[in-house]
Amino acid sequence: MKKILVLCTGNSCRSQLAEGYLRHFGGENVSVFSAGVETHGVNPRAVATMKEDGIDISGHTSNHVDEYAAIDFDFVITVCDNARERCPYFPTNAVKFHHNFPDPAKFQGTEDEVLAEFRRVREMIKTYCRDFISEHI
Repeated sequence: MKKILVLCTGNSCRSQLAEGYLRHFGGENVSVFSAGVETHGVNPRAVATMKEDGIDISGHTSNHVDEYAAIDFDFVITVCDNARERCPYFPTNAVKFHHNFPDPAKFQGTEDEVLAEFRRVREMIKTYCRDFISEHI
């Protein structure tokens, strides 16, 4: 079983979406964790957007990366430039990947426009995670 850590700034949105999809596509072949270089709580719109796609992340928590320092990860994926720049050193042989996804939580607009942005980013992350699992697991 491969251990994957997904890192974001606040572990509230992008990393939560990625954790949900990596678990979904990886199944029993992966153990997936997500964390932030800060903790901001899980974004309710992220939960709702994933529910629309049949994935329940309502039980996820917002965790700080330091909580996982002792785990020997196989892969560490940063999903925003800020987390990549602030990513702590892991004493591991983990292969590191990076993809800077837009932050839908910072999108400004009407509620419908914000939800559309969450869905757009969700689909980007879904494609990335499906491809990641198919290429690396």
